[in-house]
Amino acid sequence: MLRLLIADDEIIERQVLYKTLQKNLGDRCRVFQAENGREALKIYREEQIQIAILDIEMPGINGIEAASQIRQEDKDCCIIFLTAFDDFSYARRAVRVQALDYLLKPYDEQELMLVVEEAMRIAGKSRKSSEEAGAGNTSDLEPESGDGLEETSHVRLSKVTSLVSGYLHDNYMFDISMQDAARAMNYSEAYFCRLFKLCFDQNFTSYLTQYRVEKAKKLLEQPTVNVKEIGKAVGYSDSNYFAKVFKRIEGQSPTEYRLGIFQKDKG
Repeated sequence: MLRLLIADDEIIERQVLYKTLQKNLGDRCRVFQAENGREALKIYREEQIQIAILDIEMPGINGIEAASQIRQEDKDCCIIFLTAFDDFSYARRAVRVQALDYLLKPYDEQELMLVVEEAMRIAGKSRKSSEEAGAGNTSDLEPESGDGLEETSHVRLSKVTSLVSGYLHDNYMFDISMQDAARAMNYSEAYFCRLFKLCFDQNFTSYLTQYRVEKAKKLLEQPTVNVKEIGKAVGYSDSNYFAKVFKRIEGQSPTEYRLGIFQKDKG
């Protein structure tokens, strides 16, 4: 069973997040809670945490400082940041932490779970092959035009949207990450995350997942293409994970979706 830690000094927000994870993950993941960065580090070390969801703004040791210490000790731990939109410039200090993603409060439950499912997939791979997981991704790039929120108004968002869309169109079938996309755009991770949210109104992992599912839906209209091959074609080498992600978004498995299409055609 995977071990996940949530750290947030706001007790109500932390409990809501805990219940949301428990409801969605059941017995697939054991969830621990911490009310500050110091406690988070203690639990991380005692329980060998594999996934950490950290609020950035916490008293004492904040989320970024806690994440930095975790990363020094463990290159494989999946780190997810929680942050308020107005405080996003604070996240630029986290460039070297190699976070999986940044969730902006208030987060959407589906968006949250898509990121957590991806973290669980990566943590599972890491457990099987610790030598391969976490290799690379040492980028410390700064954005071309600065990294402050005030710079955003000067960026031609339509051009950025077009560039990012082109990158996803050309690479969605590969095992790409937010860091890969940021590097391709020549931005720091934190700044790219900020831009992506402005352009697409959601985080990178969630958008990429939905993009892949839309591509899969088109392929499912072709009766001769195997479902497992469709998963591979849209970036999922694990057919079970593909089915799980597809069902979370569409409410039914790829096979059920395909049957629905054929039944409509017959009707």
